[in-house]
Amino acid sequence: MRVLHVISEMGAGGAEALVAGMARAGGEFGWRTAVASGGGHRAEALRGLGVPTFPVPVPRRRPVGVLRAAAATRAAVTSFRPEVVLAHNVSASVVARLALLPRRLPLLTVCHGLADADYPRAARLLRHTSRAVVAVAEATATRLREHGLRPLVIPNAVFPQEPRVDRATVRSALGADPDVPVALCLARLEPQKRHDVLLSAWARIGGGAELWLAGDGSLRPALERAAAGLTGVRFLGNRPDVPDLLAAADVTVLTSDWEGMPVAVLESLAAGLPVVATDVDGVGEALIGGGGVVVPPRDPDAAAGALRALLFDPAKRAAEGAAGRAAVARAHDPRALMRSYDELLRTWGIQR
Repeated sequence: MRVLHVISEMGAGGAEALVAGMARAGGEFGWRTAVASGGGHRAEALRGLGVPTFPVPVPRRRPVGVLRAAAATRAAVTSFRPEVVLAHNVSASVVARLALLPRRLPLLTVCHGLADADYPRAARLLRHTSRAVVAVAEATATRLREHGLRPLVIPNAVFPQEPRVDRATVRSALGADPDVPVALCLARLEPQKRHDVLLSAWARIGGGAELWLAGDGSLRPALERAAAGLTGVRFLGNRPDVPDLLAAADVTVLTSDWEGMPVAVLESLAAGLPVVATDVDGVGEALIGGGGVVVPPRDPDAAAGALRALLFDPAKRAAEGAAGRAAVARAHDPRALMRSYDELLRTWGIQR
């Protein structure tokens, strides 16, 4: 089965991690996989493994950008000759549908999460672009059903990657004290992720720990200014070494306004790190089996209290970390995810 993934970019991010994991695992299920995207370190890594990758300019929601992206995607389709196309998120679905005209190739879309205001428009577009829609969390599926879609639910999984170096080496490279408690935030520096809430919470911690912000984005200059008077905050930029950072941290934190089923949370649980995260969309589903604390969105006091309780209590961290590792192994197994997608693509895709 020849499967073409279409996604805006292949750098840091949960959807990007899922595509990379599926591309690596696809051979076991008889897939020949390619990826069409705006590029990034994950695309480069896949190319090094022999996975065909095709450059597609990021459309940025501009009509001329969408048309250019569709033309590049059409070139990828012509070159790779897929039997089914799997688009990730709404913009990629629109681009892929335009690229496939007038072909009758099946297009399926994975919805990784949306802001509240975007659901009505997304449902209208997906109704016209996609043969089937997958939601990565039940919360996302429920919202799509409210607007007339009937999505399937395949919860995200985490494809394990071992750290390349140990905890001490990572900390030494960053100039961090080997014993200081570290909270790690894996998130783009964009409005959705609400780093302003996180920095406000960090101001309430009172020192004695470090906060590592791994990711980049349009808000970085403003956030760096906001963090200038805070203790222990490090901006690490985009990092291709997430497993190494997880090995060096003690807690992860995510203060988003909305999410789908955040792969950053699943990666943290799989690494045995407890999570502090806002109780939005699929986050509660990810943590239902244990492994961390959910707090209300836009509540820095609650986030600070949860962080403080985990950062300075090694026994509590260990207990939550063990619970999270067991929970993610039960509910977010990558082989189960691949079996679900394989069945979906072979039934809704090729055979209809």
